[in-house]
Amino acid sequence: MDSKLNIIKRDGSIVEFDKEKIESAILKAMKYGSGIYEEDVAKKIATEIENNCHEKLTSPTVYKVEDMVYQKLINYKKELTAKAYEGYRAVQSFKRETNTTDDSILGLLDKTNEDVLNENSNKNGLLASTQRDLVAGEVSKDIARRKLIPAHIVHAHDEGVLHYHDMDYAMQPIHNCMLINLEDMLSNGTVINNKLVEPPKSFGTVCTIVTQIIAQIASGQYGGNSITIKHIAPFLRVSYDKYLNKYKERYSENMSHELAEERMKEELKSGIQTIRYQLSTLHTSNGQAPFSTIYLEIEEGHEYEKEMALICEEMIHQRLEGMKNYRGQEIGEEFPKLVYLLDEHNCLEGGKYDYITRLAAKCNTKRLVPDYQSAKIMRKNYEGEAFPPMGCRSHLSPWKDENGDYKWYGRFNQGVISLNLVQVALTANKNMDKFWQILDERLDLCKEALMVRHNLLLGTTSDVSPIHWQHGGIARLKKGEKIDSLLKDGYSTLSLGYVGIYEMTQAMLGISHTTKEGEDFALEVMHYLNEKCKEWKEDTGLGFGLYGTPGESLTSRFCRIDKQKFGEIKNVTDRMYYTNSYHVHVSEEIDAFEKLKFESQFHDISLGGCISYIEVPDMSKNLPAVEQIINFIYHNIQYAEINTKPDVCFKCDYTGEIKLDENLEWYCPNCGNRNKDEMQVMRRTCGYIGSNMWGKGRTQEIGERVLHL
Repeated sequence: MDSKLNIIKRDGSIVEFDKEKIESAILKAMKYGSGIYEEDVAKKIATEIENNCHEKLTSPTVYKVEDMVYQKLINYKKELTAKAYEGYRAVQSFKRETNTTDDSILGLLDKTNEDVLNENSNKNGLLASTQRDLVAGEVSKDIARRKLIPAHIVHAHDEGVLHYHDMDYAMQPIHNCMLINLEDMLSNGTVINNKLVEPPKSFGTVCTIVTQIIAQIASGQYGGNSITIKHIAPFLRVSYDKYLNKYKERYSENMSHELAEERMKEELKSGIQTIRYQLSTLHTSNGQAPFSTIYLEIEEGHEYEKEMALICEEMIHQRLEGMKNYRGQEIGEEFPKLVYLLDEHNCLEGGKYDYITRLAAKCNTKRLVPDYQSAKIMRKNYEGEAFPPMGCRSHLSPWKDENGDYKWYGRFNQGVISLNLVQVALTANKNMDKFWQILDERLDLCKEALMVRHNLLLGTTSDVSPIHWQHGGIARLKKGEKIDSLLKDGYSTLSLGYVGIYEMTQAMLGISHTTKEGEDFALEVMHYLNEKCKEWKEDTGLGFGLYGTPGESLTSRFCRIDKQKFGEIKNVTDRMYYTNSYHVHVSEEIDAFEKLKFESQFHDISLGGCISYIEVPDMSKNLPAVEQIINFIYHNIQYAEINTKPDVCFKCDYTGEIKLDENLEWYCPNCGNRNKDEMQVMRRTCGYIGSNMWGKGRTQEIGERVLHL
């Protein structure tokens, strides 16, 4: 028995197996059970368990060893000791669970609660403003767990069966992500902090108002929000007309137009700069920059087509310039996220707006944005319509108003529950009939949890956030009016998320889902999940949708729980993370075009939200290749990103890729700097850009990403 035996602790860490701890626990149980010490029995049981684990050649979990001890005591006719041992386990479990809120809050303050501190890579958990939100969240989470959410759903969450997203906001009647109805708010006016904001008279004023609206909206909800430049384009014309009328009094027609054009472009530049600086420097009430997305679309034939093109170009041009840090060094920006809509006129096939797309390609190589959405594929999947994601990747379902017109802006998501598909597979243990049975049971639980989300919002009055419900962000309800009508009939969505298609396939079939057999199984599961959402929608009239979860820390949490339950299983639980949604595993060698094509078939099913990405090296010297990818995206996939490594070392001015060592610590390859405060590491976390570092699981995932080009 020369090989070293390990054991997996409750926190997922692995330590050397120590049979003396088993003996000690049994002797304590004997003291409080029969009262008779039988050291030989304790030693014998401990040795048998050690031998059994050696024979199985796997590292057992603490839970598994405890079950073995109990069974051995029963087999040795030591019922009183076994009963005392179970009692001892219960007491120890209670001690671990008691005062979890106190411990988690103190862990925030002494910087040891990494799960919460690193839950969002766009929140600096060391700032007092962020900690205030996190502390409040822990208290809110505790109340929600004890008073609002049914115990069996809390238990399912704790066991990693499902994930009840944003539980820290569950006790408040607020919703998830949304598309802001700027068109209504700017055309008809709005109210911010009880102050009437009338329709603006210039583009510059619009840009200031837009940033104030976004900040207020973000503070009254959780999740992301999105706007489209189409809604601000008319005001660029307003500014142009204002200047034109002014110059016509003194100059010729041609001169007046030239001067008006010049002044309009100056106002365009300063207005876009206002949006960028405000959204990058503002902090919402939850301690982060507004999680906002700007949709860059140019609608050919639209009354304000020219203005939309000008705004697109300026927005991308300024993002390419970047910003500066406190030392005056050029750095990138996490927000606002930019999503550029590809259509026939800008897909790099000779269209009149290809020049803007080429600028976007250049921006990609240096700033990670914009992301690309294909109008061609969107229209195929959403009844001929194209519209932005709500924040990172969440998508609405088609909905028509009383006039039969499609409506997208002013709609929202009520909340998300994510299913751990890997645990379904591990529990089924390669038995396919059992897999589908367990999947059905857990989907029923997910539906129930989503209905809890829905029911917690029912009865909410418009007064909880006037800018959302009374002043145009979502609706124009009266004071005291309930929001219930906007929760029903598919107007807003409820998202069934999912994690770990790759690991699920490995657990059931022992192969990747990129193989033919694995692909068929993965698609069968995806179609089944989607059909369940349709079934729930028909049963309830609510807007259920299948959503590729952007699990930043969730992928690590699910994996940690399952490793404790099932042990370390190759290609399943042997890392510190699971794979996001349907993605190809980050370490799997696959060509960029092949990856996008493969994942595109999941986009057609995951219509409640999806995004794909490819990892590329420095492409600044190879723009034609970037442009080729962009054209491929237009023809093949709904929504995709091109990930570069635009990092900066503040100590030596190095720009490029900051590296990870074997201990998952970041360092500058040029000067060796390891101070996180003296570098900016920007990575696409799971749809959005993060730069405040990540938990260990996500960091390992980032470190294992292979290049696809």
